[in-house]
Amino acid sequence: MGGLACHLPLLVMIGLQVHYAALAIFTRAALLDGLSTTVFVVYRQGIATLSLAPMFFSPKRRQSMKNSMGFRSFTLMFVTALVGVTANQNAYFKGLYYSSSTAATAMSNLIPALTFVIAAIAGFEKIDVRSLRSMAKILGTICCVSGALTMALVKGQKLLHMEFLPSLHLTGTGGDDWLLGCLLLLASSVFWSCWMILQVPIASSCQDHLLSTFWMCLFSTLQSAIFALLSEPNLQAWILPSPLQISCSLYAGIGIAVSFFIQSWCISERGPLYCAMFNPLATVITALITATFLKEELYIGSLIGAVGVIAGLYIVLWGKAKEFEEYKQEAPQSNMQNNEISSRIDLEEPLLSSEKSENVAEAENKV
Repeated sequence: MGGLACHLPLLVMIGLQVHYAALAIFTRAALLDGLSTTVFVVYRQGIATLSLAPMFFSPKRRQSMKNSMGFRSFTLMFVTALVGVTANQNAYFKGLYYSSSTAATAMSNLIPALTFVIAAIAGFEKIDVRSLRSMAKILGTICCVSGALTMALVKGQKLLHMEFLPSLHLTGTGGDDWLLGCLLLLASSVFWSCWMILQVPIASSCQDHLLSTFWMCLFSTLQSAIFALLSEPNLQAWILPSPLQISCSLYAGIGIAVSFFIQSWCISERGPLYCAMFNPLATVITALITATFLKEELYIGSLIGAVGVIAGLYIVLWGKAKEFEEYKQEAPQSNMQNNEISSRIDLEEPLLSSEKSENVAEAENKV
């Protein structure tokens, strides 16, 4: 049992990346089956809210809400839900529909680099051009963005793929739709990175992260419903006629709550950077499954771009790891160290997830 317990975080993180890959593939299949992206976001967030509701209504949570929730907290959560969930998820799933599952999981690896850029602009990240770690983060960011642009603008020759299940076909529409899809995925990553930064003031105004996660789920459900009603005038779109669409909505919604608990436990065991290192695995798994079994077309440009994004991710993470190690060594007082490390973790832990979801925030801030 000792050996299994030692390797359990590794097995858990691999399983979580398989879940993210399955979610991207499963969702794309449902979207191509006729599921409306805007309606899907509403159902997904609504199911996630219902999944968290039993924990929210516990006596402890009600007391926590009385003590910590105010107008400022609700305003921050509303804005964060609007940017990081409603806008993010609608852009992500529309981009997933227009491009491919592989492109969606690859683009999510941009989030650490984009978070670094936005944090630097906001003043949370200090840049020293004479420091190797700062140069690593800048180089990694450039590498990530270049890889993403390569995926969007360059196709090249089609890669040879095996075909075991000819009846399944998840190939996108191609052409201008591919470019639009990649741009939407890029916008989704930007929204998600902004959401990461907004977790810092939310964490300071509401110490109960499960409580803040529930409210962001609820706000995003209402916002997404309004957006869906305005953008989808056909009420028939709200009816899910196939088992694929129904099961996808349930899987995506419940999966948010499940992934939160898995991430929370793994972060407490091994730390945020350990978990972040597994992100590119979802891209590899997605590419292998879709190219081998689902006839999804892969191109040289997509391969080169994905390699660039993943390489940039690891360069950024290396720079963050070195910075964190140096900071811990230089902190003169234990109290100051704990406070500063906590604030830095708020920006460092959002590197954890490739899934554009609000429950990861709670996992990040549980460390």
